[in-house]
Amino acid sequence: MSQIYDDAQKMIKEIIGDNMPRHAVEEALKKHSFKGNVHLVAIGKAAWTMAEAASDFLGEKLVQGIIVTKYEHAQGELPRIDICEAGHPVSDENTIAATQKCIELAQSLTADDELLFLVSGGGSALFEKPAEGVTLDDIKDVTNQLLASGADIVEMNMVRKRFSSVKAGRFAKLAEPAHVFAIILSDVLGDRLDSIASGPAVPDHSTVEDAAKVVEKYNLKLTDLQRKYLLEETPKEVCNVETVITGSVRTLCESAARVAKTLGYTPVVLTTTMNCEASEAGRLLAAIAADTHAGRNSFKKPCAIIAGGETVVTLKGKGKGGRNQEIALAGAKGIAGLEDTLIFSLGSDGTDGPTNAAGGITCGKTIGKMREKGLDTDKILSDNNAYHGLQAIDGLIITGPTGTNVNDVTVILCK
Repeated sequence: MSQIYDDAQKMIKEIIGDNMPRHAVEEALKKHSFKGNVHLVAIGKAAWTMAEAASDFLGEKLVQGIIVTKYEHAQGELPRIDICEAGHPVSDENTIAATQKCIELAQSLTADDELLFLVSGGGSALFEKPAEGVTLDDIKDVTNQLLASGADIVEMNMVRKRFSSVKAGRFAKLAEPAHVFAIILSDVLGDRLDSIASGPAVPDHSTVEDAAKVVEKYNLKLTDLQRKYLLEETPKEVCNVETVITGSVRTLCESAARVAKTLGYTPVVLTTTMNCEASEAGRLLAAIAADTHAGRNSFKKPCAIIAGGETVVTLKGKGKGGRNQEIALAGAKGIAGLEDTLIFSLGSDGTDGPTNAAGGITCGKTIGKMREKGLDTDKILSDNNAYHGLQAIDGLIITGPTGTNVNDVTVILCK
């Protein structure tokens, strides 16, 4: 098992390295002709890394900039750029203060200026100024309800963008008449632009009716003012923006396949749009792993079976964990006792849910190790406590903040 475990560790390191946004940002900038003074706003968990690449490329052409990223995600000072850190996955007072700085920068621009807008996952929480009359507590409450309900990222953003003064294309409109060049690192399945960071610089394709269906589906409790904004339509046209997508879950899966092949595994990408309950994904992938181990399907060992996407967790317990940890632990039961079979699930940004882990890794010995420690896997999963369960048997993947964010990848290795 040590060799397959070493292979998994090599894959994790190289998958993240392949998906750092520096090269992609540089390539996008090379293809764009800046005609005026360049100003920068970067938001999201990969904001610092993207801004560093832009700063190095543009040099003195960059007049000023602002980065808004998650706490402990900035990696040092950058010339002429103000670095702000704020709350994620729930906005805080620093979020509003940092966003106000971005608004003031955007409103100061003229037709002779160009705004380079760098967007990555996490921007929905990190870039926020509530609409008039709406409070930060109002947005926190709705966000927490959506997080606990099992709503996916598109559904979440469909609702909370309606209580914002910068989302759903509104930030781009604040920058008029300046031109906005947006470079997007996608963490949303299907690369839906109006959902990535809730679309601050793109027209909103969701409607009042769409948002109302999400509220009804998850029985969200809204104030009268929130319901008022829910009934107001969002901007459907934004004319001053050019957008380029530089990375997504597809590139994450392609990297996993490339690295697996170099390690001697035949790679198979099952899907790049996995979107279901994390525990269900874990059980399904474990069933595929067990069949592969037994030779009951068309996958031939040694192989790496890859699934990309973003699962959800409907909170029923009070434990600590994240969707990738839950996938790995839920899958452990289905591969219990199998030799040379392993599952790992990884959030590319290095933070899985409200934890310091990027994900989890389990194998045929995991369940036995947990039993030796007196741990009940089913109880741990029912309490959404995968973090502590995996921590007890050294099954957490710890990378620290990676500087990228292109969704999640789950890999089965069978030798």
